[in-house]
Amino acid sequence: MSTDLLKYIIIGTGVLFALIIGVYIILMKKMGKSTYRQMRKLQEGTKADSFSSDILYQKLYLTYIKTPFVKRYLYKLRRRLEILNIDDEYITRRDSAKILTMGLMILIPVVTITIIITHANTLLMCILLIFELFIVDTAIDGMVDKIDNNLLKEQIDFFAEIRHAYHEFNMVEEAIYQVSLDDEKNVSKQGEKIYEILSSDDPETELEKYYDIAPNSYLKEFAGISYLTQEFGDRKDSDGSSLYLKNINNITQEMQIEILKRDKLNYTFQSLSLIAIAPVLLLEPLKNWATSNFTFTTSFYNGKLGMIVQILIVLLTVVSYIMTRKLKDNGGVQVELSTNNHPWQEKVYNNPMLKKIINSFIPKKGTKDYKKMQKLLKESASKSKMEWVYINRICLAVLTFVVSIILFSQLHRIAINYVYTEPTTETAVMGTLSEKNQRKAEELTEQDNYFLDRLKGKLNITQAQIEKEMVKSKYYEEGDEKIPTDAERILNKLKIVNSEGMKWFEELFAIVFALIAYMAPVWMMIFQKKMRQMDMESEVMQFQTIIVMLMKIERVNVEMILEWLERYANIFKEPIARCVNDYESGAWEALEELKNSVTHPDMIRIVESLQAAVEKIPIREAFDELDADRDYHKEKRKDANDVLISRKGLIGKGVGFAPMVCLFVGYLIIPLVVVGLTSMTGAFSQLSG
Repeated sequence: MSTDLLKYIIIGTGVLFALIIGVYIILMKKMGKSTYRQMRKLQEGTKADSFSSDILYQKLYLTYIKTPFVKRYLYKLRRRLEILNIDDEYITRRDSAKILTMGLMILIPVVTITIIITHANTLLMCILLIFELFIVDTAIDGMVDKIDNNLLKEQIDFFAEIRHAYHEFNMVEEAIYQVSLDDEKNVSKQGEKIYEILSSDDPETELEKYYDIAPNSYLKEFAGISYLTQEFGDRKDSDGSSLYLKNINNITQEMQIEILKRDKLNYTFQSLSLIAIAPVLLLEPLKNWATSNFTFTTSFYNGKLGMIVQILIVLLTVVSYIMTRKLKDNGGVQVELSTNNHPWQEKVYNNPMLKKIINSFIPKKGTKDYKKMQKLLKESASKSKMEWVYINRICLAVLTFVVSIILFSQLHRIAINYVYTEPTTETAVMGTLSEKNQRKAEELTEQDNYFLDRLKGKLNITQAQIEKEMVKSKYYEEGDEKIPTDAERILNKLKIVNSEGMKWFEELFAIVFALIAYMAPVWMMIFQKKMRQMDMESEVMQFQTIIVMLMKIERVNVEMILEWLERYANIFKEPIARCVNDYESGAWEALEELKNSVTHPDMIRIVESLQAAVEKIPIREAFDELDADRDYHKEKRKDANDVLISRKGLIGKGVGFAPMVCLFVGYLIIPLVVVGLTSMTGAFSQLSG
């Protein structure tokens, strides 16, 4: 920038600043007059703060909803927040815009930095940008999870206040109404909703509707216990205490254990996600450092092999990050986001020609493979239909095949480009070239490129033919001593250029990668199934708590207990639902089938107690040991949570640190050692020759 232009910019800025000051002083004088003072006084208390963050987020929401791509994600985000903010459109819009704005504030700087760092490597830049979109999406989900966790913590105080209010009014609905008057807490909206249900003409039907939209299972339990107490009345326990308050205390203890579990999981995994991401962001800086300090590694980092290692590290990072997020899943209630019953998979499947192709991949109904896939879908808690899963698998396989072919072509182009751009030296160089030698090497490369352009494509060319071509050029004369050596160097370059084409084994690799991609959704469901099995102990203990709350309420029967267990079940939902459906046709037989379909010993013991309660003894006596051993089961659940967190943490550390280890070992240490030894061997050979 010239000095005159800089001077004009400074003068213009000063004049503009002076004009702004002058206008401000004039406006302040006018505002000081009595008429303006009176108007301002009338407006006080009726005009919203112009800098209100709530108003800003409401305006941003209206902007986002008109913006392509952003609008689609905004709808996805608000569907989850609608559950947390029942019937409050204002707060739902505010929270949606707030979380999305924070996500964009993270995404835009990260994308900018990525483009600046990797602008010279288009392929790596595209991979990183796609990966960063995925990361920000996960971060936004984490923000919503934080709101869910805060709601859970508010419920602790909410239930404590319910206890005091119930002592005062001795009426369930009145106690809930009084505690829900605090509008500042999110849990108050849930309390208002439960009060409306209990006060409605058909509370049982309204309660079933609330079960579908409740943010967590503890509010479901509270709403259900409150309804049963209102319907059948409260009663005194054996120690003289209120059964309703005792049940609230049981729910509170469950929440406290869950909060501790989530806090420990967050602490264990708080930095693993960042560690899993870091390698892809360090690829380019590490490459620049190595090539600037160790020139002999340039052939690796700027060549085909370096790009292959980069792609492998990026893929490993993606897999590690997904698995880390799955492991970190804190057990919070997973709200069903996909309210869209007609996703793109269904539109694809409705196409007659595509439907025939997709059906050819789906196993026939009734076959062993079909039943196996159906069972896996249930055990992994997948919400997708069988057809959608196979559409995803086919699309992923086709996309992987196409991307693999493109990547192989790109790798060949990189190898050829390196031959054309690498500074050529006549002797092996261990250190950094001086400026003079660097210029000389670039001139020699340009000279070699002249012959490469003329001779490339001739697969059977010999060194003698190259020497004849060199003599005809302006660079060499007849009898030049350098001709044999230079011809040999050019021949080696020609072999690389002519050999860099698509090979049959690369197409085979693309097919293998496509098959791996085809199986990836199934493997992910198997992984999800394993994670759910780790939470099996916790779910059985939650069943025990529910039974302890229900067993002392009059008119509660085995069928009602099964309906409650089905409502809160996750891992055992399918067998319990089947038992409830078959209960009318034969209670004992339905429970026997349930017992045969589960393997957990404590769950089998619960089913056997239910069988005893059907025909032989009352429910209270059938589960008497649960109430007696309540403290033992509570401590056992805490220990089970500690073991679960320890196992998840151990697996998470192995998975999370894998990309970082591969980065430093596979992308830094091994290239430095192997390429360094190779260069040193070549240099010693030349010296000895």
